[in-house]
Amino acid sequence: MKKFDPASSIQDLLQFGEFGDVNPSITDSATYSFMEAKTMVDTFHGETEGCFLYSRHWNPSNKYLADALAAMEGTEAAWVTGSGMGAITSAILQLVNTGDHIVSSITTYGGTFAFLKNYLPKFNIEVSFVDITNLDEVKKAMRPNTKIIYTETMTNPMLNISDLPELSKIADTVGAKLMVDNTFTPMIITPIKHGAHIVVYSMTKFINGKNDCVAGAICGTMDYINSLSDVNSGTAMLLGPVLDPMRSSSILKNIHTLHIRMKQHSANAMYLALKFKEIGLKFVYTGMPECKGHDLMKKMMNPEFGFGGMIAIDMQTAVRASLLMEMMQKQGVGYLAVSLGYFKTLFSNSGKSTSSEVPEETQKEMGLSEGLVRFSVGLDNDIERTFDKIHYCLKELKFV
Repeated sequence: MKKFDPASSIQDLLQFGEFGDVNPSITDSATYSFMEAKTMVDTFHGETEGCFLYSRHWNPSNKYLADALAAMEGTEAAWVTGSGMGAITSAILQLVNTGDHIVSSITTYGGTFAFLKNYLPKFNIEVSFVDITNLDEVKKAMRPNTKIIYTETMTNPMLNISDLPELSKIADTVGAKLMVDNTFTPMIITPIKHGAHIVVYSMTKFINGKNDCVAGAICGTMDYINSLSDVNSGTAMLLGPVLDPMRSSSILKNIHTLHIRMKQHSANAMYLALKFKEIGLKFVYTGMPECKGHDLMKKMMNPEFGFGGMIAIDMQTAVRASLLMEMMQKQGVGYLAVSLGYFKTLFSNSGKSTSSEVPEETQKEMGLSEGLVRFSVGLDNDIERTFDKIHYCLKELKFV
């Protein structure tokens, strides 16, 4: 059986604009007209094809992008949102009701953790946090009312790899859905092909790649996506996390270079990992055979795109991490900034930034060092030069 190729799936999707444009036309309209009143009524009831009602529901620009994402992920359909959290929260809320239960990886993006830990209890929805790499722990956490197993393909910020095929089997035992955030590994891993039922993204990151907007995506079955946009009960429709059509158009253009960018991010990160090993620095990069999760990732990945652009080093203390990051920024390695997937290298001290919503005792429980510096490695043309700058900073601060 031929392996799924996300890049070719996007390439094969020809999307013509209104006048035959090779870049689909941007629909700069909030509402849409109907030649007949009955067509409007039918569209409200979801009984028409190719008709648009109101841009919070659907608009052509968002549909173009959604179709490209569905092609990339190998799903029947997709929905785009105004942020990654808009995608995550809408996708979860569509599946759960008061009294339901969710099993989630304890190692996850801080905003997601806060939503699961602090927000959902208001609706009497319980969440059990587990070490997602410990399948026995996941199995023990499951209940008859568990509706979702939630994880990230590559967890943030620990860079653990989730065993998607096994997690899918566990979810199936109680009829739950496996929901996977694939933000760190677009194209590298195709979660649907490994048993995931729903895939979510922060498109702000690698998919867009320019750090000029926030956006999210939900990919799944046609029935599920239609349920999200239902005018009476759809979470995305009723909460309204709509993506602006101008941004949709911009992201759609960028997605066509994603395969090239992911290869370069991966190549640069692998180079740094090999050099970090050479100088004896403590780091995590799943491309290295000695890294936990390496073999599992190899089984699931589309190998031509590499192991990704995310790498972490452990400076042991937050003070040491801050000193290093400040010096690296002065030396032009990149930016001391949150987020990832940019063409410039970004680095941050996760425990004090993107995971700061996670209580310190929980950070310790999951093994998050206070000195962890997470790198999103950029598209540097001369990565050897970049390493030399990092190495200089480490030596100046007497860390190596």
